Amino acid sequence: MAALAVLATVAAVGGYLAYHHIARAENGCQAVGRHVVALDTEQAAIAATIAGVADARRLPPGAVTIAYATAMQESKMHNLPSGDLDSVGVFQQRPSQGWGRPRQLADPVYATGRFFAALVRVPRYLRIPLYRAAQDVQHSADGYAYTNYQVQAASMSRAFTGGRPHAVWCWFSASGPKPAQVGAIRRQLVRTFGNLAVRQVNTASDPAAAVRIAHRSAGWTVASWLVTHATAYGISDVRYAGYRWSETAGSKGWTRDRSAPSGSVELR
Repeated sequence: MAALAVLATVAAVGGYLAYHHIARAENGCQAVGRHVVALDTEQAAIAATIAGVADARRLPPGAVTIAYATAMQESKMHNLPSGDLDSVGVFQQRPSQGWGRPRQLADPVYATGRFFAALVRVPRYLRIPLYRAAQDVQHSADGYAYTNYQVQAASMSRAFTGGRPHAVWCWFSASGPKPAQVGAIRRQLVRTFGNLAVRQVNTASDPAAAVRIAHRSAGWTVASWLVTHATAYGISDVRYAGYRWSETAGSKGWTRDRSAPSGSVELR
């Protein structure tokens, strides 16, 4: 019976992935790991934030997989203003259970930090079944439900943590040209990833920036964050490690650009 349950879960998740690969909205994102996972723009931005916080804490992709499965089960990876009882945010953490104040938990960076702080205290959290690790953090009504998103979460983790290069991209409806908000980008990148070196590289009339990175997988994690937050911060172009994402390219994703640097992620 247990084997049948697992097969049913995998089939259900496979159907979810296939359906979302076919459905293409005016605004959306795609993450290509072992499977193609389609996400709305809020889901993709939150997924990139979770990967960024994990990078700041030097946590492995397995920790990100657990976080993704938990977030999908709890909120479908949306930053919900409320939920069951006093639950708040992407992980539906409860202020009354000591997770933090409602305003704090509505911040995905803070909420993710609290989730990971609890996860790393779970003994052997990378070796026990995913649903047990998630349940030891969340103490939810049905801990086995996290298994429903295990396949999707593992695929997303490979894409967002740089295990598969240039694997995350978004497309947006036309919003008209606006300059990149380099100062705001720098502040939010540092909040998410920690002490990143972000420098402005040309004039205020045409703002652009370069984010220096330590290794290639971290560069793709940063690049994914920039692409998924493009409309929020006026980003129209991201270049890294021989590839380029452009807002005008729509759903074509990353294209080859041999001039794109490997030591930094450039944005405009």
